[in-house]
Amino acid sequence: MNLTIDVSNKESVTIVSLSGEVDAFTAPKLKDTLLPLTKEEGQTVEVDLQEVKYMDSTGLGVFISALKSTKEHDTSLRLVQMQDRVHRLFKITGLTEIMDIDNTVQGGM
Repeated sequence: MNLTIDVSNKESVTIVSLSGEVDAFTAPKLKDTLLPLTKEEGQTVEVDLQEVKYMDSTGLGVFISALKSTKEHDTSLRLVQMQDRVHRLFKITGLTEIMDIDNTVQGGM
């Protein structure tokens, strides 16, 4: 399955809506889109994961890189509307402790 990425702006928030799977094949596309957005000082990047049904460790790596970039460039990253199965991956790896994740978890498959 592919990954669709839609970027929109709402005031000082950039919304990145994802649909599909984030894995070794699609992660480079996400990284190429997401990392430049985290380098705009004062910007908040909100990633909507409602339509992401699967993510592997490569996808987690993209979000870790994005988090590091936000700390270097005084921006913020927020993950919202995460499916339960994807949220479990973040929880198991301890990323829920260091990332801003909206605790409204959507049901999964």
